[in-house]
Amino acid sequence: QLQLVESGGGLVQPGGSLRLSCAASGFTLDYAIIGWFRQVPGKEREGVSCISSRDGKTSYIDSVKGRFTMSRNNAKNMVYLQMNSLKPEDTAVYYCAAGGGDSRWWRSPYEYNYWGQGTQVTVSS
Repeated sequence: QLQLVESGGGLVQPGGSLRLSCAASGFTLDYAIIGWFRQVPGKEREGVSCISSRDGKTSYIDSVKGRFTMSRNNAKNMVYLQMNSLKPEDTAVYYCAAGGGDSRWWRSPYEYNYWGQGTQVTVSS
């Protein structure tokens, strides 16, 4: 089974930056999309970004466009989320996910089969 482990979260002031990493390991590596999601208490898990395993194209929700950048290193089985100009509303537990779903529906958690345990990002002054 594919395993995903996030790292890089922490406490940062508004306007600051963090880079989240997601390390993938295991025997099941057949997936079409890798996504970053975030969740705050009382709300549904929200898709933030996605990268295609086929062509490396990325997608983002409007609220993070121009601030967040997703990338990958296939040789290392790593994906990253560079987060700049962070805002308090970015505070959440961030999860990476992988699956064989259709990239047209990448914002839906149900398109993903494998999930990391999450890393806390707190943006506060």
